[in-house]
Amino acid sequence: MGGTDATTADGDANTATADGDANTATADAADVADTDDPNPRLASRILVTWIELTVVGITGGLVGGTVGGPPGFVVYLLTTLLTVAILFYNVNDLIAWWVRAAGD
Repeated sequence: MGGTDATTADGDANTATADGDANTATADAADVADTDDPNPRLASRILVTWIELTVVGITGGLVGGTVGGPPGFVVYLLTTLLTVAILFYNVNDLIAWWVRAAGD
C-alpha cells in the first residue's frame, strides 16, 4: 500500500515502498542461492585462500628481493599487510555464511 511499481530497461520490476526501500528479483535470487547450500564449501575456501597467500607471498618475496634495501623492506611490509587482509577477508566470508545459515 502506498508503493509504486516501475520496470527498468532490462525488464526487472522494482517495487518501492513508502520508506524508500526497493526490492529486485535478481537480488532476492542471489540471496536464496547463497543460503540454499547446506555447507560453506570449507575445503574450497581453504584451497582458494592457500593459493592467494602463495601467490602474494612469492610475488612479494621476488619483488622485495629484487629491489632490496629499504624499498625491499617496504615491499615486505606491504606483502605482510596483504596477507593479513586475505586471511581476514576469507574468514569473514565464512563467518558471514554461518551467520546467514544460522538465521534461517
